[in-house]
Amino acid sequence: MIATQLKYDLLMFSRELFYLVFTVFVPPATYIFMGQLYGEQSYAGNLSYAQTYTPSFILLITFTVVFFAFGFDQVAQRTTGVEKRISLSPVSKNTLLLSSIIRAIIITSLGYGFILIIGLFMFDLEFGLLSFLTSYGFFILLNAVLLIIASAVYSFFQHMNSALVFSIVVFQAVIFTGGFAMPISMMPKFIQVIAEVNPMYHMNNLFIAVWNGQLTFNNNVFLSIGYIVALVAVALVIHRIQNKRKIG
Repeated sequence: MIATQLKYDLLMFSRELFYLVFTVFVPPATYIFMGQLYGEQSYAGNLSYAQTYTPSFILLITFTVVFFAFGFDQVAQRTTGVEKRISLSPVSKNTLLLSSIIRAIIITSLGYGFILIIGLFMFDLEFGLLSFLTSYGFFILLNAVLLIIASAVYSFFQHMNSALVFSIVVFQAVIFTGGFAMPISMMPKFIQVIAEVNPMYHMNNLFIAVWNGQLTFNNNVFLSIGYIVALVAVALVIHRIQNKRKIG
């Protein structure tokens, strides 16, 4: 049952041009374009462009897949009546949810591999098996965090149009305040302040550090981890409240 549903979900994703543009084409194209412009520069921690932006754009693909193809998809099912029809079908809600989660992980993992291959062949990124396994494990953890947060955020939307506008605005905000466009230290002061509130900025910094074996548990790292854990806790509470409302 789960295999059949997963096959169907992956097929439907491949047919959605909107999802494909924002998740499959935009991040890799931006990664290559920025590499041509800034590939020779050094970044914080004496890192190269590939060492800094390979994990960043992997995370950006993860964000777009989870928020568009998972979170927004939930709103679409809810507002078009699919969710009600599902409740009457022989396929359980848990099966559909598990299929959506596995689909997100498969697609983001493909994005992980795609960006990694680009980095290896175009920007002389070094590859180490141990660092790869460590980074991929942390990547899966970030997937789980984003899935929980996205599900909570999109549970508030009752209309597709408002969810779509929100998704596009958040996508733009994440690029500029998450450290994906250029280092936040080079941004105006108000952008730096907004970045501190953006969980993607904290995830990005942590992922870059893990990717390059530079994670040290100092105050900044503890603050970032604490902030992300707090958001996950709030998201879980929101899930609980929303589920009680549906039951009620």
